[in-house]
Amino acid sequence: MRITDIRETGIVAARALLTRPVIDVSRLEQTVGAILSEVRSGGDAAVRKFSLQFDKVAPERMEISAAEIAAGGEGLEDALKAAIRMAKENIETFHRRQERTEEIVETMLGVRCWRKAVAIEKVGLYIPGGTAPLFSTLLMLAIPARIAGCREIVLCSPPDAQGRLHPAILYAAGLVGMTRIFRVGGVQAIGAMAYGTESIPAVYKIFGPGNQYVTCAKQLVQRDGIAMDMPAGPSEVAVYADETADAGFVAADLLSQAEHGADSQVVLVSPSAVVVERVLAEVDRQVALLPRADIARKALVNSRSFIVKDDVQAMELLNEYAPEHLILACRDAERLAEDVVNAGSVFLGHYSPESVGDYASGTNHVLPTNGAARAFSGVSLDSFVKKITFQQLSREGLAAIGGAVQAMASAEGLEAHAQAVRVRLEK
Repeated sequence: MRITDIRETGIVAARALLTRPVIDVSRLEQTVGAILSEVRSGGDAAVRKFSLQFDKVAPERMEISAAEIAAGGEGLEDALKAAIRMAKENIETFHRRQERTEEIVETMLGVRCWRKAVAIEKVGLYIPGGTAPLFSTLLMLAIPARIAGCREIVLCSPPDAQGRLHPAILYAAGLVGMTRIFRVGGVQAIGAMAYGTESIPAVYKIFGPGNQYVTCAKQLVQRDGIAMDMPAGPSEVAVYADETADAGFVAADLLSQAEHGADSQVVLVSPSAVVVERVLAEVDRQVALLPRADIARKALVNSRSFIVKDDVQAMELLNEYAPEHLILACRDAERLAEDVVNAGSVFLGHYSPESVGDYASGTNHVLPTNGAARAFSGVSLDSFVKKITFQQLSREGLAAIGGAVQAMASAEGLEAHAQAVRVRLEK
C-alpha cells in the first residue's frame, strides 16, 4: 500500500489518488450484451450453453429439488449451522424493525393523502459461488424479501463441477424458506431472471453481488425495465485509525476486504505516520498467513494509505471517497460518526470489525461500492417494496383546492386537467 501525506497539500491533491481500478466498459458491455441477447431468444438452451462454456457444467435439470434443499445441511458442522441460525435471527430482528405504518396526512380540510408500502411481487436473488460461496448474502437478501411479502422469490447460484450448490447455500436457503432455486450462474443467470426461460421465471427486480460481468448484466437489463438493487463493484473498506487504534486490528480489517478479490480496494487514513507504519507492517505479517494471500496482495497494489492533519481532514477525505464500509477505529468514534455523509455501512470503535456486519450483527451487507454511496443506500426492507401514494378528497376538499389546480393547469396550457376539476365543481 502506497503512503501519501496530504497534511499540507490537502484534499484536492488526494482526489486523483482515490480512483478505483477501472475496466474497459465498452468491450465488457458488448460481450455481456451478446450473452443476454442469446439467453433472451434461446431460453434454457442458451443458459445451458453458457453454463457449459463458463462453469464447465450444464445440468439437465436446473432447478434444485425440495429433497436437495432439505438435505442441504447434511455434512455441515453443527457449529456452522448454529452460526447461520444466529445470523438469521439477528438479520430478521433488525429488518423487521424497519417496517413502518404510514400515517394519513390531511394537507388541508377535506384532502387526505397517504402512502402504502407494497411488496415487489417477483424478485430475483443472485448468490455468487466459485471460490467464495456467499451463503451469508442469501440471508441478507432472502430475509428482507420474505418480511416484505414478495410473492415469488427466485434464487440463482453457480454450481460446482458436479452440478451441485454449496451445502451451506442450500442450508441457508432451506432455513429462510426458499423453494425456487436454480443452479445457474454468471450473465446467463441474470438474463434468465430478467427475461424468463422455460424453467426460470422472469422477475421485476434483481438483487445480489457478482463479478464485473454480472454487474454489467444487471445494468444492461435495466434498459429493458428490470430494476436492480444498486450499482455494485468490487469490495472496499476505508479505516480511520488514530493513535488509540490497535495496528493488528486495523491490518486484519483491511485484509478482510482485500481477500475478496484482486480488484478490491482498501484505504487507510491516519493523523499519525507511526500508526500507518505499524499497520502496514502488520498487513505484511498477516497477509502471509492467509489462504487467499495471492488475491489479497493483488488488491493491496490498488490500495492507499493517507496521512492527514487531523480528524476534520480525515472525514473530508473519507466522505470524498464514499466507501462501501467505513471503520472509525479511534477515540470519540460516535462523535466522528455524526460527520459521515457518504458511506454504505459504518463500524464504530475498536471492537466493531467490518466482518460482523458481513455476517451476523443484523445490518445488511449488500452495499453500494465504487463511490455510489454518495447517492445510494445499502439493501434494506425498503429495497423490496414500492411506496404507492393515495389521496381522497371530499366535495368540500375539492371545492377548497379546485381553484388553485385550475389556475395552475391553465397556466401550463393543460386545459383538460383544469376541466377535470371544473366539471366536478359545476356538478
